[in-house]
Amino acid sequence: MNTIQEILHESRTTFDLKSSENQDHLYSIAEALMDSSTNLDELHTQVKDSVTRLEFRMAYHLMSSLKAMLSIDRPVKVAVVFAMWGEQNRLRPYSAENPHGEDTLRTKVKQLDWITKGTDVTWKLYAVDDGCPHDSGAMAMEIAESIGEQGRVEVLFLEKALPQSEGPLKNLNSANESRKGGAIIYGAQRAMEDGFDAVIYTDADNSVHLGQIGLLLQPYALQNFPVVIGNRKDALSVLVKQENRWGVGIKVLRHMQRMIGRTIFDLGIRDTQAAFILYDKSILKEILKAPSVYDFSFDSDWIAASIVMKAPIHKVAFAFVDSFEESASIVQGPMTTWETLLFGLLESVRKRELDYDEDMASVMQEHVDGVPDLERIINLLPAQLEKASDAQLGDPTVMSPAKLAEWFKEIKG
Repeated sequence: MNTIQEILHESRTTFDLKSSENQDHLYSIAEALMDSSTNLDELHTQVKDSVTRLEFRMAYHLMSSLKAMLSIDRPVKVAVVFAMWGEQNRLRPYSAENPHGEDTLRTKVKQLDWITKGTDVTWKLYAVDDGCPHDSGAMAMEIAESIGEQGRVEVLFLEKALPQSEGPLKNLNSANESRKGGAIIYGAQRAMEDGFDAVIYTDADNSVHLGQIGLLLQPYALQNFPVVIGNRKDALSVLVKQENRWGVGIKVLRHMQRMIGRTIFDLGIRDTQAAFILYDKSILKEILKAPSVYDFSFDSDWIAASIVMKAPIHKVAFAFVDSFEESASIVQGPMTTWETLLFGLLESVRKRELDYDEDMASVMQEHVDGVPDLERIINLLPAQLEKASDAQLGDPTVMSPAKLAEWFKEIKG
């Protein structure tokens, strides 16, 4: 496979996160791209075209990551952190008895080994049990031991670390009060104590191939960006997501979210929940002094804190293939997650003293009285937002807080 057309021919139209054979084939396509004499403009055209075979588009990002890693000319110690809640099935391999199995821990280790081989980057994986009722942490420990990776894989239990009288977790009484944020904070805290240069956090599933960490590390190590954010909305990104799990009213929720978090979104950061973000230790130490939230909205809180510190933020394209069947937002309820995201964001921008739309905050607090109100609107859409593009969401001239308040009153009768 030497030319783009030959590599395209060998690429597949689908990618199964549960298949180790699919994972191995993706490496072969990425390495073929690496070895070929390809024209970047032609490559970009192919990657931007959604008709291009999915595996080829994903492999492009792995190739770009590999080139980035080989360009890093100084030692970098990076910690990768993820939280586990209800991951007992995805941690195990796929089988007829375990149809959602992704063998996630073994897969992450292999991905990190592949991308760091022959480079100056060393890594450690922190898997944090977020009070999982199915004991994901114990299962992860067994897997780490079975593959001889207890040194590079550390399994932490948030519940065992609480309560704390000082530090970033002092306001968290138990793991029951955490929804992902507390676990990620604990993992990052341990990484800082262990002397890592930077922390990347991701999800427990295989949705983000960690062979892409070079995309985050290059601007960090060579361009001195202390915060690097994966952006699934970039034209070069690959995004395979089950959007049909949301109703049309998702545009209403995003409209509110972007008006509350307008300081963040006005910087062009339109994908705060990507779970593929790098923070330098200097920024992270400041964030960990006083985290505002411990729930799903922690992503926005960390970005908000970085903005307050005037930290330069860089965005990168990457590939994301949704693993949604057992995601916490599905198991715990998507509107439960959205309630957390909206009100957690409001709490964060207020504590960080960032500019936000106070009128929209008032509308949200008056008309969104818990999950039932969100479930009522998720399949409804006001006329003003029907033709609004993603880029227009959050623009009060498209639909003002006053108009949204009127709409809420109408649908509630």
